[in-house]
Amino acid sequence: MFRPIAAAAAILFAFGASLASAQAPAGKVTVVTSFAKDVTDPFKRAFEKAYPGVTLDVQNRNTNAAVRFIEETKSNNQIDLMWASAPDAFEVLKNKKLLQAYKPKATGIAEKVGTYPVNDPDGYYFGFAASGYGIMWNERYARANRLPEPREWQDLAKPVFFDHVSIAAPSRSGTTHLTIETILQGEGWDKGWRTIKEMAGNFRNVTERSFGVPEAVNSGQVGVGIVIDFFAFSAQAAGFPVKFAYPTVTTVVPANIGIVANAPNTAGAQAFIDFLLSAEGQEVLLDPGIRRLPVRLATYEKAPAGYPNPFKDAQFQKMMLFDVDKSEARTAAVDVLFDQTISFQLEGLKAATKAIHDAEAAIARKANAKASALVKDARDLIAALPLTEAQASSPEIRAAFTGGKEKSARQAELEQQWASFARERYAQAKARAEEALKLAR
Repeated sequence: MFRPIAAAAAILFAFGASLASAQAPAGKVTVVTSFAKDVTDPFKRAFEKAYPGVTLDVQNRNTNAAVRFIEETKSNNQIDLMWASAPDAFEVLKNKKLLQAYKPKATGIAEKVGTYPVNDPDGYYFGFAASGYGIMWNERYARANRLPEPREWQDLAKPVFFDHVSIAAPSRSGTTHLTIETILQGEGWDKGWRTIKEMAGNFRNVTERSFGVPEAVNSGQVGVGIVIDFFAFSAQAAGFPVKFAYPTVTTVVPANIGIVANAPNTAGAQAFIDFLLSAEGQEVLLDPGIRRLPVRLATYEKAPAGYPNPFKDAQFQKMMLFDVDKSEARTAAVDVLFDQTISFQLEGLKAATKAIHDAEAAIARKANAKASALVKDARDLIAALPLTEAQASSPEIRAAFTGGKEKSARQAELEQQWASFARERYAQAKARAEEALKLAR
């Protein structure tokens, strides 16, 4: 009789062990994220309430820095989750085998937002909210400064918006990178950069963090900001006098979360993803301080009146399909090119742009063919680029931007070349525009 009893005991032990492994997670769950505390704190409180004994440790880094950190610490990883908006950042981590696959328990999640898949088809990262990119403005500021409502990217290039627009550096903000990449994909490389530079000539500043832009718009320090949609929606819910528009050339993509390879608390990480995608977790997105677009379809039944719904509203169905592979292939080149020709050359770009505006105003009053030709030359000089679209994603350029702590010699050389290219052409553009102004007077 000993053997059956022993066998029964073994079965009971195994069953007990199975139950233990299926119990609620415990300990610390560490997440690295680009989201501000206004977004993460409500989720932290709700998750810790749902799972007593579990602590959500939130470490804030911008998207690019978070990717680098995960890569640099992979041999002694202490991070459980990566949580950010940019899908191309997750593709980088996935391709470097720095994420682990999972199948969330949630049901009722949309398969696509617009034409873009909500989840990675291989199960390495998951959309928890939808995000679109556009223009936010302060109505009081606009009235005081007689600014029209900006609806399209090209509106921000008009003289009336000079010194009234703010943006975050795409090298510091994953959401801004997506915005810039969206314009480049929607308009094409050359035309897209022309639009971006023409807008940039009107920038008041280029901030280091994405949430610095909506804060400035909310407070009236600047009139217009290029932002991700939820910054505007949460500001509206808080009572700020702001409006938001999706330009014709824009996209809507999922904001994502994924489990880091060799996560120290995989069970906790899985629990947080399941919570994030649950009915309770998705409703947190409706919080006035967050105002993001859920991916769980039924959650919109509890949304306030007028809440955007990317799964029903017609405008979202017309948005362009974002090519994450194209973006991932040239991320570093786009970010560095923006910094070297715009962020670090803003003073020269603004001076050239202001000279063009002045010359065009004079030509409007007194037509002059030679002056008009000079202004066209000035605009072409500003729009000029030091590399082609093919070069931007070439193996040679990609190899130069290794993403490590130390710059490669080739990266430093390229940065210097691109900066000099822009500086020289902005000076030439300013001189052409000033000459045109003299002729038109």
